[in-house]
Amino acid sequence: MTLWIAIAVTALGCYLLKFAGLAAPRRLLDAPPVRRFALTVPVALLAALVAVQSFTDGGAALIADAARLAGLAAAAAALLLRAPFLVVVLAAAGTTALLRAAGLG
Repeated sequence: MTLWIAIAVTALGCYLLKFAGLAAPRRLLDAPPVRRFALTVPVALLAALVAVQSFTDGGAALIADAARLAGLAAAAAALLLRAPFLVVVLAAAGTTALLRAAGLG
């Protein structure tokens, strides 16, 4: 039963957070510090997600998997070439999959 209470509290918290964003006054959302924060936080969260997925095995251990690193390099190259997001993801996944199929990962 404790799990369901945690799920309900989490769902309620997510709903209230979303509602707070919708109910916030426009002058607060247009303030320069809030706008800067809103522009930079998604980039930081995405970078943290990429780092965790690239350099861990799901636990606490750090790994340096050659296939993952090559996929990350392919994604970085696609980003430097200003490729669309879907192309970036496909380049990273394709590179990693090919190297793993070749037995290098």
